[in-house]
Amino acid sequence: MNNFVSFFSTPARRWLAVLLALLFVLALVVLFFPWDLLRGPVNRYVSEQLGRHFEITRQLDVTLGRTTTVQLDGVELANPDWAKEPYLLKAKAARFDIKLWPLLFGKVELPEIALTEPQIGLQIEPDGRRTWALSRNTSDASAVPIIGTLLVDKGDLSYRASGQGANIQVAFALAAETRALPLTYKARGSWKGEPLTAEGRTGGVLQLSKNTKQIFPFEVSAAAGKTRLKSKGTVTNLTELAAVDATFELQGQNLESLYRLAGVVLPSTPPYKLRGKLTRKGRVWSAEQIQGVLGSSDLSGALSFDTTEKTPLLSGKVQSKLLDFADLAPVIGLAPPTPRAAKSAVNAPKVVASKAPAGVAPVASQVGKKVLPTATLDLDKLSAMNADVQYSAADIRHIETLPLDKGAVHVKLTAGVLELTPISLGVAGGTMAGSIRIDSTATPAAFATQLDIRGMQFNKLFPTVNLTKNSLGKFSGQLDLKGRGNSAAQMLGSATGNVAMLMGRGEISNILMEFLGLDGGEIIKFFLKGDRNVVLQCAAAAFDVKDGLMTSRTILLDTSDTVINGAGKVSLANETMDIVLKPQPKDMSILSLRSPLHIGGTFASPSAGPDKLVLGERAVLALALGVINPLLALAATIETGPGEDANCAQTLQVAARGKTALLKTTKAPVKR
Repeated sequence: MNNFVSFFSTPARRWLAVLLALLFVLALVVLFFPWDLLRGPVNRYVSEQLGRHFEITRQLDVTLGRTTTVQLDGVELANPDWAKEPYLLKAKAARFDIKLWPLLFGKVELPEIALTEPQIGLQIEPDGRRTWALSRNTSDASAVPIIGTLLVDKGDLSYRASGQGANIQVAFALAAETRALPLTYKARGSWKGEPLTAEGRTGGVLQLSKNTKQIFPFEVSAAAGKTRLKSKGTVTNLTELAAVDATFELQGQNLESLYRLAGVVLPSTPPYKLRGKLTRKGRVWSAEQIQGVLGSSDLSGALSFDTTEKTPLLSGKVQSKLLDFADLAPVIGLAPPTPRAAKSAVNAPKVVASKAPAGVAPVASQVGKKVLPTATLDLDKLSAMNADVQYSAADIRHIETLPLDKGAVHVKLTAGVLELTPISLGVAGGTMAGSIRIDSTATPAAFATQLDIRGMQFNKLFPTVNLTKNSLGKFSGQLDLKGRGNSAAQMLGSATGNVAMLMGRGEISNILMEFLGLDGGEIIKFFLKGDRNVVLQCAAAAFDVKDGLMTSRTILLDTSDTVINGAGKVSLANETMDIVLKPQPKDMSILSLRSPLHIGGTFASPSAGPDKLVLGERAVLALALGVINPLLALAATIETGPGEDANCAQTLQVAARGKTALLKTTKAPVKR
């Protein structure tokens, strides 16, 4: 105890007192230091380091600590010379916290910034230059400050990004009476080259830190071009949108526009209106509980958009209870149908005795008109995204040219290769199933398609043609084609492969048969007494396809009254037809012209009439020899009805031995 007392009575006590006094004076200096005296030196130093004008216009104050608080009364920080806006930041007042330790290593960390009436000018160039990089080298991403939270009150923000087609002006203000979403904003300008407007409300403190887990509420109503979006929910980490939980309402003229606006590859559609729930976890966006309409069709399901990999992936499952075929037309590259015109054309077919050369349309107004889809593939889109999406339609309506009733397809897109596999369509009471593959990485794109047809009902195949309404029988068929092109028309116009169709035992309108046989006496009789059906033994057609030209291997129609053999060509490239049908009636008629029927013209304007150039025996023999393959393979698939077996295999085998044998075989009476 005596030693302790003696210590403070020695000179050491005086030194300790001096040290405490110095610390006290230092504390007073720090506390009452006139920081504003440093405003000039600070302005010059920061301007020199950044290579652009910086100025604290009125007053500077600092509160020291491990995290130092700096208060600026009036501040101006200019943008680089290449920027459109003069200032990166100009504000009536600013307060920010800055961490001193990272500053020693050249890193600027600002846990919190508060701005009063700021004017903010943000701009980023395709070469990586950005106005908010606090360095002479504005391409240096490491010079971008790390900001935790941002509080703004009544200001304006300009954002320009030529690489994104963005030029947006935003005005915002705090509304103290609204506690939940106090910050209101209005934006206008352009995004991806489309006019943009947006307005809404958010939380008062913008949380920009990567580490923040606080939920940030928002409301937005935006329009870009003809696309409209309304959304309400919460987000975590505004800079990266690490977690989103919101509802949305989306509508526009075409879903295809979302590729330009958001990078999502979707097909061309009619006007749409959708709603659902939008979430994001990590780098995966999910749209769930989707409900809405595309044109007159409904749509529901769920989709996700995964941006984890370099090439994003769209996946999910969507379905329609009712699909209006008119809404499907833009997807496959067709113009929307005009129901009245289409109905009139189907119900009033024009049959003309054309003297024009085979394959030339007799109606001048239809020359040059294309039926096959000519819309070209956007190859860049097919390479921009991968996809794994399943779609199904329970009921397909309002289609006359091809009577679909339901359908399903699995869409796979990988590295620019589009696969529709499997495809399953309900057509005319039967099914069409198979696959289509399009490789957009080839130039031009390469396609391959394989389709099998089963149980297609003849009377449903042409629902608007009265002559076929009472006909009975089922079709089967196969289609195997490969080609190149950037549209459906180009692909089919270059296609190589084969097409085959087969119909087994059934019934067909006799007046139709007599028309094909040009039997005037029978036609007059049916107009007086009414039509009746005749038994169909077999009907078959097979074509070899090379470079878009379909050349018949066999065309055969065998009934109890008539045998029709045919031959000809169909050009998928020019959309023209040149087919001759040669009827051989099994009954006698004084008015039968016994002349082949020529079918010509274009797909848009077909023509039919008698052809004076009769086919020779060599053509019939060549036709018969080509009948066996591939049609016999289809014979086992034919279904004709209860208690009846298809006899196509026997008919085709007889046909291969020649016309005379076929006629002898089919002259036997048929039990009715």
